[in-house]
Amino acid sequence: TACIEVTRIYDEFAATLEKQRFLSGNSISEADIRLFVTLFRFDEVYAFYFKTNARLVLLTPVLLDYCRDIYQMHGVSDTCDMEQIKTHFFSSHAELNTFSIVPRGLGFVNKLKEPHDRASME
Repeated sequence: TACIEVTRIYDEFAATLEKQRFLSGNSISEADIRLFVTLFRFDEVYAFYFKTNARLVLLTPVLLDYCRDIYQMHGVSDTCDMEQIKTHFFSSHAELNTFSIVPRGLGFVNKLKEPHDRASME
């Protein structure tokens, strides 16, 4: 199923990022930005909306620290509006969410503000 494939790929990313700071080594790339925006939405939106809840970034220390690393880079957090993202996803498809109920969430953004040690991987 699709959820099994998402879980397999999620685990592959986690395994790669246990060994190196970014997907392609020590330098951030477009692939990292694309993965970050997916992981940023994962726990608060995708796990609920698309029922991909077999894994959570909050429960995967290497991916949580990876997200912290990127989120804390200059200017990145200014572009991340979780409330807008959740409101859009949960209000855009009435056939999936008749009453446009937006879950409170797990406090993912607050966790991204905590320290990480990813820079020591270089």
